Amino acid sequence: LLPSHSDSGNVYEPPKMEYKCVAGLLDTELLFKVIADSRVFKSPEELDLMRHVADLSSQSHVYTMRESKPGMTEWQQEAMFNHYSYFYFGCRIAGYTAICACGPNAATLHYGHAGAPNDFTIKDGDMCLLDMGSEYHCYGADITCSFPVSSTKKFTEKQRIVYTAVLEAQLSVYEILAPGVSWVDCHRAAEKAILENMMKAGLVVLADAKDVEELIEKRVGAVFMPHGLGHFIGIDTHDVGGYLEGHPKRHEGPGLSKLRTARIMQENMCLTVEPGCYFIDCVIDDALADPNKAKHLVADKIAEFRGTGGVRLEDVLAITADGCVNYTNCPRTIDEVECVIGGGKWPPAQDVEPRLRRKFLVK
Repeated sequence: LLPSHSDSGNVYEPPKMEYKCVAGLLDTELLFKVIADSRVFKSPEELDLMRHVADLSSQSHVYTMRESKPGMTEWQQEAMFNHYSYFYFGCRIAGYTAICACGPNAATLHYGHAGAPNDFTIKDGDMCLLDMGSEYHCYGADITCSFPVSSTKKFTEKQRIVYTAVLEAQLSVYEILAPGVSWVDCHRAAEKAILENMMKAGLVVLADAKDVEELIEKRVGAVFMPHGLGHFIGIDTHDVGGYLEGHPKRHEGPGLSKLRTARIMQENMCLTVEPGCYFIDCVIDDALADPNKAKHLVADKIAEFRGTGGVRLEDVLAITADGCVNYTNCPRTIDEVECVIGGGKWPPAQDVEPRLRRKFLVK
């Protein structure tokens, strides 16, 4: 019944109902575990749907990359992505609030919410970090592209250093990602690639450490990548099942404590891989104040990168019987990105970087 007014003028209130569960017939604690774990693993039909929404989200990213220009606002980038996804693919809603973080805003990891609402005007030469994904039939994608917006249509030397570090982090993860591999080990592999590139650029030194592995143990990698490597994805963007009973528990320490799962990989899991390298003032300042970390950081060199924001690359992929398959069809190499922002053809005629596992890239 719809609420209505009685003769006395009081609003009608429907009778209160009581629901009781007969003891022993419904074990809600067990049911939660079963349902949560079932969402970790995707059926063939679910994987097809995940591949479709990742592909259409990739096309919407490419459109937004091409159309982004100095003088535009971040909200216009968000609007372009949402329009393209809806107009061409029927995606009425996004999977989450878009992060369109340009210039220094890319150092704010969850930028784009009401407190920082994609309202910055893009300047010539800014690096843009766009984290956006469409939703289709209740399943979502979560993809991040980073690219320069400039009159030259090229990366600067500093942008190349950071971008290369993140791309090599992705590649290092894809090299080992397979059934039986720990997600924590994947995170550490990403940190190692980023630290090695920061060492090449002169921002990080071994000092008294014998190798990069020792820097990882000291959590120096978390200075540049303070978040976790990625997460399960499906019906929710950050999907459930990360820390269920009977699986590895959450690790402690910067970066590792932010991992949304520590599980051992199994076939038909669907996850994001999203390494990043950022220059976050408060994180850098805390590290420089810690003698155990400061000895490995070259403050003057790092200062040259402060205010530039950061880079993140995020793909949606599934674990296969012998490795993984990447459902994201975005430009990833520097040449690919410069080709797209310069108006070049996409998708390409051939895949120049098969290590990215983009099985469905070439149409």
